[in-house]
Amino acid sequence: EVQLQASGGGLVQAGGSLRLSCAASGFTFEDYFIGWFRQAPGKEREGVSTIAPSDGFTYYADSVKGRFTISSDSAKSTVYLEMNSLKPEDTAVYYCARLGRATSWGPLAVPSYDYWGQGTLVTVSS
Repeated sequence: EVQLQASGGGLVQAGGSLRLSCAASGFTFEDYFIGWFRQAPGKEREGVSTIAPSDGFTYYADSVKGRFTISSDSAKSTVYLEMNSLKPEDTAVYYCARLGRATSWGPLAVPSYDYWGQGTLVTVSS
């Protein structure tokens, strides 16, 4: 059974940092891109970053480039999202997901991801 377990969310002040973790199981970790997404209240889910654990290829949304860093540990089948210089607008539920199939919609297209974790809440206070 494919499972993705996101953790590490919490309350942090603006300018602070958090590290999210996504523990994967039930599939060959290095065969799939793993992405991070977020959904703020009243807004659509949006892609944040994605990584190919096999070769370390990464991709970031413009809104987080230079502040967030995605990484992976194949020995632990875990993907991390290091978030620095957090802003109130980063407040959202963060989800990790597995890329099911590549599409022409881009590397962070929500419909391309087939299995999702349960989400972890990040709240950034001003």
